[in-house]
Amino acid sequence: MMSGMKASGISYDRRGSGPPVVLVHGIGSRWQVFEPVIDLLAATHDVIALDLPGFGASPADAAVDASPPGYARRLVSFFEELGVERPHVVGNSMGGGIAIELGRSGNASQVTAFSPVGFWSTPGRVWCQSLVTAMRLSGTYAGPVLDKLVNSKVARGVLLSAFYGRPTWVTPANAVADTHGLVGSTMFREARDGFTGYVVEGDPSTLLDIPVTIGWGTRDVLLTHRTQSRRARQVLPFARHVDLPGCGHLPFNDDPYLCANVILGKA
Repeated sequence: MMSGMKASGISYDRRGSGPPVVLVHGIGSRWQVFEPVIDLLAATHDVIALDLPGFGASPADAAVDASPPGYARRLVSFFEELGVERPHVVGNSMGGGIAIELGRSGNASQVTAFSPVGFWSTPGRVWCQSLVTAMRLSGTYAGPVLDKLVNSKVARGVLLSAFYGRPTWVTPANAVADTHGLVGSTMFREARDGFTGYVVEGDPSTLLDIPVTIGWGTRDVLLTHRTQSRRARQVLPFARHVDLPGCGHLPFNDDPYLCANVILGKA
């Protein structure tokens, strides 16, 4: 296991051996969001979980276009430095959009996207931008009070319900660390603003040559399952679409075995 490593200015964690799988988080998040599934995948794969520039332990990069296509272009040099060629890219939320863009550009051999951005209407996109901004502001101003509140199971259930289907399953330590990660994201505003104008559309045939899986938590209220999963099915009819019962926007803690099996093509 290699943790706290950096390549091309990007911090990452690497475990296991076998075909490469790259894990890409969403806005305000960090590689640790995938922690519940990493070891399950590393039993058979070379798993690389990264912090995008401006998130987690990766510093901001003023040269990066902080939109899904821009971050996808940035990750190509990261792949090259690690010697990883066309990995299976797994993304969540903004990371899902990045994974799709890497598939479009021919830099991924397979794409699995959990609740990816880009299948929204304008109201859905504004709702997402507004909610993540409100959560970041809450974490910023609540500070130590919020750190104490998450020790209560009831409080965690309320505070984390926008992101998790089963928020009380998140440990207090992880809740605090995730909140600090959201508040400390140095490219949050740029990434949030990069959502404006981003829609997955156009000729889907650019993805026809690789396996594409879209997983969506049925309790996702940030990128709503009912409407946005339906649009994903319309835009990418050739993809494998999987509902994740009881899971929220960040499904890995809600049901790690189901998520791992979706990534491995077993569910």
